[in-house]
Amino acid sequence: MTTDPRTAGSGDPLGPDPDHDITLDAAALRVLAHPMRLVMLNALRERGPSTARRLAKELELDSGAASYHLRRLAAGGLIEEDQERGTRRDRWWRARHQRSYHDPATVAPDERQGSRAYTNAVVLAYGDQLRRLAAVVPLFPDDWFEASIFSDCTVSLTPDELNEMKRELVGVIDKYRTRRTSSATEEPAEGAAQVSVQLQMFPRL
Repeated sequence: MTTDPRTAGSGDPLGPDPDHDITLDAAALRVLAHPMRLVMLNALRERGPSTARRLAKELELDSGAASYHLRRLAAGGLIEEDQERGTRRDRWWRARHQRSYHDPATVAPDERQGSRAYTNAVVLAYGDQLRRLAAVVPLFPDDWFEASIFSDCTVSLTPDELNEMKRELVGVIDKYRTRRTSSATEEPAEGAAQVSVQLQMFPRL
């Protein structure tokens, strides 16, 4: 939904891909410090262009609030108006990038507050996504239910070891993602569906 690193040709699975990612600057971080904007941006990235009215209905929002959040996302350079569809009264919006990239280690000291506010919004947005998921898990088909996993474990790590684990796990995810996105015309495999993969790794201080 947010920081989604992948190989950028340098062999680093945690680096941004200039062809698909946007590296969030201070202005974009401020825009995305609202959890609902993260959810709306993710919806446009995953399901394609939409209108404020459609997103409001999907996310149980007031249409005026949805329009406001879309305008803020556009001002931050994250989405743009889809000129190929819609009317002046019914504007369609589309995401400008497939993923967002943010590395807190590169943030200047005077911008760290914005980085933390953005990360807080990410956590809140993930929490809302999991809350919505709880309502549909009982409806999963048997094969998808048996293949899913909701797991939690605690390990003792240093920050360097956590970075090493993060790099290894993202590398594994990237292998499967690039396998299906190497060709723009490649058809999804039979029986394939979009699968949400979330890495939630943090110290229990």
